[in-house]
Amino acid sequence: MAIVTSRGITAADETYLERAVALAWDARKRGDQPFGALLVGPAGNVAEAMNSTVTRSDPTGHAETNLVRAAGDWEMTVLGESTLYTSTEPCAMCAGAIYWSGIGRLVFAFAADELGAMVDGEDVVPPLRLSSREVFARGGRPMVIDGPAALPSAADVHRDFWK
Repeated sequence: MAIVTSRGITAADETYLERAVALAWDARKRGDQPFGALLVGPAGNVAEAMNSTVTRSDPTGHAETNLVRAAGDWEMTVLGESTLYTSTEPCAMCAGAIYWSGIGRLVFAFAADELGAMVDGEDVVPPLRLSSREVFARGGRPMVIDGPAALPSAADVHRDFWK
């Protein structure tokens, strides 16, 4: 079992989370589901991604999996010192991708259970209700996870979308 720890969310973290929410709005505006994420490396290098499940007809095109792909050429040591910021707590698939990528820290704004309360149900695929903390706790390496953050904008991007 991995050790899952927390550092606490700082003002700088909140700034990055607001950018993730802005990316979620961009995804929503272009017709995708409202999720956005960014990866910040130890030297300040940044990669960004948003959901593309609709526009690319890819059920794995979540913001976090797209981001892991975008950062595929980052060195493992750099990924281990990097922080992934996401507008909403990652699903089990995305948590697995984050884990396998070697990213060292995850910070999220909107909790998956709060999102679940907004969504009446999935049309085709029922949700897989497994928190990211549960996924990471089953791994063999330590992870730092902080969230949810109290950002009203993170809930707002989902409001009236899932009806």
